[in-house]
Amino acid sequence: QVQLVESGGGLVQAGDSLRLSCAASGRTFTNLAMGWFRQAPAKEREFVAAIRSSGRITYYAESVKGRFTISRDNAKNMVFLQMNSLKPEDTAVYYCAATSPSYSGTYYYRSGTYDSWGRGTQVTVSS
Repeated sequence: QVQLVESGGGLVQAGDSLRLSCAASGRTFTNLAMGWFRQAPAKEREFVAAIRSSGRITYYAESVKGRFTISRDNAKNMVFLQMNSLKPEDTAVYYCAATSPSYSGTYYYRSGTYDSWGRGTQVTVSS
């Protein structure tokens, strides 16, 4: 497994922006697809975005498409989630996740695809 640590969450108003960061350990990072998920209280964990190991192909939930951007810097072992035009319904704990090094599929929207998870960072959007 890869150790993941999220940061960058906070309390913002609707329409504001936040940039989440995920720091990953291990030299296998460049071979892993990465994802962001979120979970609100009493809600199921929800897919937000994913990025393939090359950083060239990304995937987004319909609810965030056009507002959020996932990116990665493989030289720094980091993944980012730029969140613009935030809405109150974006309020959740956001988790960074990494796939297994052997994963070669494209089911990035499924939580079972990921082997490693960070502890999460809280994002709260007020109205």
